[in-house]
Amino acid sequence: MATRADEFGPDVEFALVTFSDPKYLRAYRARTGWTYPILVDVERTLYRRFGYGRGSLVRVYGWAVLRRYWRILRRDGLRAYHLATEDTLQLGGNVVIGPDGLVSWVYRGAGPDDRPPLEQIIAEVEKARASRR
Repeated sequence: MATRADEFGPDVEFALVTFSDPKYLRAYRARTGWTYPILVDVERTLYRRFGYGRGSLVRVYGWAVLRRYWRILRRDGLRAYHLATEDTLQLGGNVVIGPDGLVSWVYRGAGPDDRPPLEQIIAEVEKARASRR
């Protein structure tokens, strides 16, 4: 999303909300190139308000994920293995907040890799913009 931010228009602000320990956020920024604000919601208040749930073990750790982990372990051995530091079953999504400060659209992911197409988010931003007029 950050790489295509200009497609949203100059009046759009981005933020990432996470429940991650802040000590991991510098590495996240370096790995992803995210330059926008990151808000930490340790208590997961926003996650509950937006209706984000937790995925099942099968959905989160399906065959594709297990195959990827297997390939990494075969290539790098056990040194590649790290215990999770977060709730790996917590699901997320995307939210558009309109110019009036009200939530105009919420997308709830069905799995860790489930996000709407960027074009859909841009369309929802346009709808929120139009409602301002």
